[in-house]
Amino acid sequence: MADRRNRRVAVFGAGYIGLVTGACLAELGHRVVVRDIDPEKVRVLQGGDVPIYEPGLGDMITRNKERLTFTLDLDEALAEAEVAYVCVDTPPSVSGDADLSKVWSVVRSLAAAPHLHTVVMKSTVPVGTGVRARAALDEAGLTATGYASNPEFTAEGRAVNDFMNPDRIVIGADEPATAVLIAELHSGIDAPVVTMDVRSAEMVKLASNALLATKISFANEIATLCENTGADAMEVLGAVGLDHRLGPHFLRPGIGWGGSCFPKDSEALRQLASNTGFHPPLLSAVIDVNNIQKRRAIQKLKDVLGDLAGREIVLLGMAFKPGTDDMREAPSAVLASRLQAEGASVRCWDPLARPSAAEPWLSARRYASPEEALDGADAAVVVTEWAQLRDVDWGRVAQLMRRPVLFDGRNLLDPAEMRELGFTYMSVGRP
Repeated sequence: MADRRNRRVAVFGAGYIGLVTGACLAELGHRVVVRDIDPEKVRVLQGGDVPIYEPGLGDMITRNKERLTFTLDLDEALAEAEVAYVCVDTPPSVSGDADLSKVWSVVRSLAAAPHLHTVVMKSTVPVGTGVRARAALDEAGLTATGYASNPEFTAEGRAVNDFMNPDRIVIGADEPATAVLIAELHSGIDAPVVTMDVRSAEMVKLASNALLATKISFANEIATLCENTGADAMEVLGAVGLDHRLGPHFLRPGIGWGGSCFPKDSEALRQLASNTGFHPPLLSAVIDVNNIQKRRAIQKLKDVLGDLAGREIVLLGMAFKPGTDDMREAPSAVLASRLQAEGASVRCWDPLARPSAAEPWLSARRYASPEEALDGADAAVVVTEWAQLRDVDWGRVAQLMRRPVLFDGRNLLDPAEMRELGFTYMSVGRP
């Protein structure tokens, strides 16, 4: 029997999930080949660099360079592979359903590897995808190859830690031997292993993210109510979170959620429900609250400044959360677009973000420091709660700005202190 800590694994996709999965499996002792179809990405990885920012990932890849390689070549990836992980992205299609074209491209390519023991779906896919994948594998002659759903629960900015120290390892497999193999791949990780059927495992990921998004939208709705009644949302939600039945996580009001998972997975779950003839009213409201929350920031600025045409507005933070360079579904993009539509000029600062070479960022001016961006500005919005913003000399900034107006979309700063420094200071859910 093969050493359960020395399996040969092929990982398809060198994005956030594929790179973290490949590096962590190598860290656990397996020999891993990560295959991607992007020549530049593979070239960078082969040169020892990492094309994304994720704390600890670069060090882990370097540490395991004898067991972890990167390639464009399909045959090289599959040559001795026992297990193939599918880690490609599944963006929304025009219809709102997940675009599985990359998933099916990988599955079809596996026909060249009848020796595979198991195919593992790590990509987030609609419930029922496993049935289609199983049929596709059978049609390709891989009837003896197992199939499993092994959803990821990693948060960007702490993905390596989340993989190595998870709350649970979920394995969906219809054959016990397949579930055992996937569990053995994770040998060395101290976490409960939860096994179930494939459909249920596919649903776990969507349901988990939808519930987390629900908590954030609930916090934001309570924050709006607190603003209207004079209560302090931070005090209210802090006390609510002390209830052991609820917990404090994700009960913090802000400017809205974004990223690669919450928006996509919430919409995917809503679309999945619609495809079955069911309209999910709670989930729809969760999504609507989040969409409104981003636009409320614009209205708060208009309440103070009036017409925004010709105003210089600074977005402090562009990435969807601190600790990452990811701009996918970032609230900053909505804010920048709306501000430009109102006729404002947008300035921005972020230490890591990698915006696309498209609007609204083509028309926005990016600065190397918050102070440079704020010099001469009419107002600013804290969009991402970067720790660096706490270290800004706000007293000096108040003198540099044309009008010291600040909407703190993450409740990062102290209201009394900011007002004492001369700011017209607004936040989320605080009087």
